[in-house]
This record gives sequence, structure tokens and C-alpha cells, in this order.
Amino acid sequence: MNAVDTNVFVYFFDHEEPTKQTQATELLDRLVQRPTETVLLWQVAAELLSCLRRWDATGKRSSADVVSDIHDVLAMFPLVFPTKDVILRALDLHSRYSLSHWDSMLVAACIEARVDTLHSEDLDEGTRYDSLEIVNPFR
Repeated sequence: MNAVDTNVFVYFFDHEEPTKQTQATELLDRLVQRPTETVLLWQVAAELLSCLRRWDATGKRSSADVVSDIHDVLAMFPLVFPTKDVILRALDLHSRYSLSHWDSMLVAACIEARVDTLHSEDLDEGTRYDSLEIVNPFR
């Protein structure tokens, strides 16, 4: 099972980063071809919406674009919600791997959702956190 970190979706919409936008688009196009093999984590969707709203506030994106963009992302993959166990798992991951708070929450959500590959540039490529491996789509 795959998951995609917020940064990949951000680059998907960011015209100011054309190289990374192309790479993000290629990855998402490939994953959408097999949507049952990828999930959208609630934390990622919420974080992306926050980013898109900041872009709206600064004029980088319109309100209508934000609504359309988040609908497009929600249509790509099944949305997975965390349980309270994610918080407890995140505490454990934080202490064992010295992850930041939000990274430990993301990794915990992935593990709970049985994700074995997280596509992210924010964590070290090739690193394994228990059953989860990090793949950087921008290398």
C-alpha cells in the first residue's frame, strides 16, 4: 500500500516549481492508475488544504481553485482517518526514531493504515520505520 506526503501534492499544484511539479504529476498519475493500492491520509489532506488556503490568502491561488484542487485530491484515493491509537504509536515512534511530532504522527498513520511505502521528500529516502519505507519521488 502507498501513501503520498503533503509535499508531493503541494508540488503537483505549484507552477513555480516546474521540475518538481512534473515529477509529482508523473507519480500521482502512476498511482491513480491503481487507486486501490494508495490511500490519502487525513493528516495529509488537512495539511494540503491549509497550504492551499495560505496560497489563496496571498493571491497565489483563487478560492475557487482551492475548492477545485481539494476536490481533485479527495477523488484520487480513498481517504483514511486515524484512530486514537495513532497518537500512542506516534509517541513510541518519536522516542525510538527521534522523529519530529508531525513526522511521527504521519508515520504512525501510515503504519496504522498498512501503508508500506510513503512517497515524501521530507523524510530520508530508504529509511524504514518499522514496516514503512520512505521513497523520495524527487531524486
